[in-house]
This record gives sequence, C-alpha cells and structure tokens, in this order.
Amino acid sequence: MKNWLNQHVRVLLFTIRRFYATPLSSLLNILVIGIALSLPTGLYVLMQNIQNLAEQAIGKPQISIFLSMDANQDDISRISKKLKQHDEIKSVELVPRDQALEQLKQTTGLADVIGGLAQNPLPDAFIVYPKNLHAQALQALRDELQQWPKLEHVQLDSAWAHKLEALLNFGRLAVLILAMLLSLALVAITFNTIRLQILTQREEIEVSALIGATNNFIRRPFLYFGLLQGLLGGVAAWLIIIISVALLNSSLTGLAELYASHFTLHPPSAGDSLTLLLFSAYLGWLGAWLSVKQHLLSML
Repeated sequence: MKNWLNQHVRVLLFTIRRFYATPLSSLLNILVIGIALSLPTGLYVLMQNIQNLAEQAIGKPQISIFLSMDANQDDISRISKKLKQHDEIKSVELVPRDQALEQLKQTTGLADVIGGLAQNPLPDAFIVYPKNLHAQALQALRDELQQWPKLEHVQLDSAWAHKLEALLNFGRLAVLILAMLLSLALVAITFNTIRLQILTQREEIEVSALIGATNNFIRRPFLYFGLLQGLLGGVAAWLIIIISVALLNSSLTGLAELYASHFTLHPPSAGDSLTLLLFSAYLGWLGAWLSVKQHLLSML
C-alpha cells in the first residue's frame, strides 16, 4: 500500500513539474477550459438568482381554504390539526371570519355598507404555505384538500408558478445543451494535448516498455496531467464566476436602490462549486484516457 501511494505521489510531482516546464501553453489551456466552463456555470448561477428574485417579488405560492358556513369550532380545530400534520404543508395560518370582515372594511372603504349587513357573509379560512413549490405538486395538494369535508372552496393562484417553472425548465435545458457541447470541446482539448505529449515522448515510451514498464505505469502520468489540467480549469472557471458576481453586485447595488430593493447576486453554493471542480477534473481525465487509449496502446 505504501509503495502504491509513493508511486502516485511521484507521478503527481512529475506532472506538476511538467506544468512548470511549459508554463505559457499550460496557462492558456487552463484559461480556455476555465472560460468554457464558466459560460454554462454562470448561466446556471444566473438562473438560480432569477428564481430567488421572482420568489421575492411575487411571493411564494399559497393555498386559500374557505370553510363551509356551517363549520363549527370543533371542525375548525380538527381541520387545523390535520393541516399542520400534513407532510406537504410547511405552515398554516387561520383567518377567522370576523378578522376577515374587519380587513375587508379597512381595505375596500365600504365600512358603512359592510356595517349595515345583518350577518357576516364571510367564512372562516386557512392560509396554507406548501413545502413543495413546483406547480404540479401545488395542483395535487389543492386537489387533495378539495376533497376534505367542511371545505367549501380551495383556491390556488398557480399561474405565475407555472410560468416561472416553464421558463426555468427552458433555461435548464439550454444550459444543459451548452454544457454538453462545451464538455465535448474540453475533452477534445485535453485529447489533443495528451496526443502531442505522447508523440514527443514516443522514444521514451518505447524504451520504458522494453525494460518491462506496464501499460498502467506508462499511462499514469498522462492521466494525472489530464485530471490536473481539468481541475485547474475548473478552479479558473470558479474564479471567473466569483469575480464576475462581485463586479456585477457593485453595479447592481446602485440600481437596486433606485427601486428600493436590496437584491444582490449570490455566488455558487459550496455544493455547486464542488460539483464544478469534480466535473472539470473528470473531463480532463476522460480526454486523457481517450487519447492514451487510441495513441499510446497502438505504439506498444
């Protein structure tokens, strides 16, 4: 185990020295990978911020439940308890009929007309805040609540949720297509880089094979080079996004103040950042592996 680990450490150090041996070409390759990866990742981060902005501006969807006029206090308590225990409901707010009538007086300016009514025409109501904000989940919850007894009407304003979800789904598909195309380009970059290294080290590889070096031993430095190049490209992409978000926020602050808002762009989360680095490292390794498989083994 110790010998195996020492071999990998020596190969890694050798790979790092190879980067230092050709600093300009290595830096250019890393920058190309970073810029290419920053495009789909930046669009993904922008979509996340747009979703947060839309939720802040429009508010999260809620379901209004209007009880039957003959519902008594026991019915209200039973329904309230059942709503709070529902797995798909985050919180519940009770709006008594007297409170609803008072709010109607204050907001409509018809206090005299409402005050002349013989009885309160408004029912007791609940405001339900769901956990799952996807349009289909909201619709399913609305349909389920509609079947409960003593519930006269269940209202869901989900039109904006459907529009937002459709827009985000379109954006995600566009980002996915762009990411796939650029991933192929990055694999091709690593493929050609490793191919040139194999051609320049052809005699060294043949000598190593003659003295008993295994295929894994010969292949290992190239795989490490591709993996490290991809990882550094991911770091470059992450830095580009962080710097871009910081620069945009410096200009966005003044614009948001004009609209009495405090909206700022958020950088990628820790999970998204880790995914970016792992994915970029994998692309580099994949490009190296394909190049080695095609060019190196044909030489031995």
